[in-house]
Amino acid sequence: MVLLWCFGVLGCGACLWGSLRQLRRRRLLDDTPSSKVLGVFIGMTELKGTVESSQPLTSVLAGRTCVLYHWQVEESWSRTVTETTTDSKGNTTTRTRTESGWTKIAGGGQQNPFYLQDETGVILVRPDGAQIDADIFFEETVGRDDPLYYSQGGTGSVAHSDHRRRFSEDGLPLHSPLYLIGPARERADVVAPEIAADKLAPMYLISTRTEEKVKSRISGFAWLWGVLGLIITSIPGAVLLSANADGLPGFWPKVLVAPMLYLGTWGLGWVWMVYNSMIGLRQRVRAAWSLIDVQLQRRHTLIPQIVTVVTALSCHEQEVQTALARLRTQLTATAPGVAGPDFAGVAATVRVIGENYPQLTAQTGFTRLQQELVETEQRIALARAYYNDIATELATRLQIVPDGWVVRLRRMQPEPLLQSEDFERATVLVTLV
Repeated sequence: MVLLWCFGVLGCGACLWGSLRQLRRRRLLDDTPSSKVLGVFIGMTELKGTVESSQPLTSVLAGRTCVLYHWQVEESWSRTVTETTTDSKGNTTTRTRTESGWTKIAGGGQQNPFYLQDETGVILVRPDGAQIDADIFFEETVGRDDPLYYSQGGTGSVAHSDHRRRFSEDGLPLHSPLYLIGPARERADVVAPEIAADKLAPMYLISTRTEEKVKSRISGFAWLWGVLGLIITSIPGAVLLSANADGLPGFWPKVLVAPMLYLGTWGLGWVWMVYNSMIGLRQRVRAAWSLIDVQLQRRHTLIPQIVTVVTALSCHEQEVQTALARLRTQLTATAPGVAGPDFAGVAATVRVIGENYPQLTAQTGFTRLQQELVETEQRIALARAYYNDIATELATRLQIVPDGWVVRLRRMQPEPLLQSEDFERATVLVTLV
C-alpha cells in the first residue's frame, strides 16, 4: 500500500507539472502576436511564412527537396519468455509470455540554416535546438522480399528478428508554409536579425502546422496530463474503497481527500501561471512602445544623414557636368585654315576629371534614399501595429473571465491604443538643394 501511495504522489506530481507546462506554452502563443519579417525585433517573435533556401537538401528515403530531414530504420523482433516462480508454500508456477518490439538499426539526418519569407522580406532561421514539428516524407513497413528492405540498415539482423523493417522520414520541405515562435537576436555577419536557440527563451518551435492546430495540440496535451493526474490520484482511494466496502458512509470523505488536494493544487498553479503570464504580457506591451521610439529615432538620425550624402553627390556631379560642358565647348571645330583649340591640353584635363571622379553615383544615392524612406515608414507602421495588437490582447485579457479575476490582485490597467492624432513626432523634412 505504501508503494501504491508513493506511485500516486509521483505520478500526480508529474502530471500536474506536465499539464501546467503545456498551459503555459499555450498562453505564450496567445500572448505573442504574429510579426512581419520586416518588423522583427529582438526577443520572442512569432512569424508565418514559407521555407526558402539557396542550398536545399535532398532527403534520403523520399528524395524530397527540403532544408531539414531526419530518417531512421527499425527492425521488428519478438521472443517467447518462460518464467518460473515459487511462492512461500513451495508451489511452483510456470508462465510463458511473448515480448516484442522495434530496434533502431540505422538512421541519420541533416539540416541547414534557412530563410523564412513573407511579403515583407526574409529572415535567417537557425534550427539547431528548436522543437521541430515536421512533415512526414516517408513511412513504410516491408519484408525481406521487398527491395527496400536491404537498401538501408545493412544485411544483418537483430536478435529474434521477425524480418520486418519500418522506414520513416520527416522534414521541412522547400517552399512549404511554416509557423515559428522563438527568440530573435542580431546576426554576427550583417546588420539584421535572425531566429536562433536561446537557453533562456521559454519556447523555440518550428512547425509546418498552422497556428490554430499547434494551439489545439498543446491544449489537448494539457488536458490529457491534467485528467491523467486526477485518475492516478484517485487510484489509491478506489483501492481502499473496494477493500472497505462495509464502511462506505464514513469512508467517502477520506477517499476524496487526495483528488480534492490535487484539484486545489492544480488551481493554485493555474492562478500562478495566469498571473505571471499577465505580468509578462504587460512588459511586452511596454517593450513594444519603446520599439516605436527606437524606429522614430532611427528615422530622425538616419534620413538627414542620407539626405546630406545625396545632396553632396548631387552638387559634385553638377560641378563635373558643368566642367565637361565647358570642355566640349572648347573642342568645337573651327573653319579650315584657322587656328583651333589646344586638343592636348583639353585631353589632359579630361583625364584628370576621369581619374578623380571615375563614377557618378547621384542616381544610386537618390534610389537608396527613396528605399530608406519607404522601409523606415514601413518599420514604424509595423511597430505601431505590433503595439496595438499586443495592447489589445492585454486589454481583452483584463476583461474576460477568469483572467480578469486573477489580475485584480495587482489592479492592472490596460494600456492606451495608438491613435493617429495622438501620436505625433517631429517630421523629418527631406530637402535636396
